[in-house]
Order: sequence, then C-alpha cells, then structure tokens
Amino acid sequence: MTTPAQTESTESTEAPSSIVLTDVAAQKVKALIEQEGRDDLRLRVAVQPGGCSGLRYQLFFDERSLDGDVVTDYDGVEVVVDRMSAPYLSGATIDFADRIDAQGFTIDNPNAGSSCACGDSFS
Repeated sequence: MTTPAQTESTESTEAPSSIVLTDVAAQKVKALIEQEGRDDLRLRVAVQPGGCSGLRYQLFFDERSLDGDVVTDYDGVEVVVDRMSAPYLSGATIDFADRIDAQGFTIDNPNAGSSCACGDSFS
C-alpha cells in the first residue's frame, strides 16, 4: 500500500483524514487523470446523504479547493476529503478491483455499521 508522502490541511484544525489509497488504486487514478489530459485534477472522496442505507460514497475528479479540505498525496495522486466527510472516512481503504466478480473502485470503511447489497451506501 502506498503511504502518504505529504499530508496537509487547508484551513482546518481537525486531524487529517487517514484514508489509505492502495498502490493499485493510485495507479488507476493516475491513468484516468492522464486520459483526461489535465494536470489540475485530484480524486475527491465524499459522503453524501442518500442510497438505501442512508449515506452514499462519492468518488470523482475535482479541481476545486474548498475551505477545510484535507489533502493527502499518494506518490503524486492527491486525495481530497471535505471536512464534513472526513469523520465518516477516517481509516477507510480505497482499492481498485479488476476481476470477473468485481470491477471498479472499492471502499473498505471501518466506520460503516451496515451497508446495502449494492455496496454503494452505508450507515
């Protein structure tokens, strides 16, 4: 697993989020950003209300910087978490699976008490 090379918090007094981005996930994020042809994009991970279990994960590329964002660099891949989502994602591991039974980014979150069958939402 990739360890954060640098962690910084933009205007936040909270402890940085301890999301872990695996090497496989970091390589996939790098490849996807290269396909976009932009060097200003970062992977934003957020938790939003919704889904069948109450909360839903969001992963998307973003160029914005918001007050309180926690930014962690994994060997050139920046992962950004907003201050409201950080407590829900602390200790979570983001991986990328490319198998016959699973494909795409996966999140293993120790803060999730329960999740739905689709795996996209939790409570």
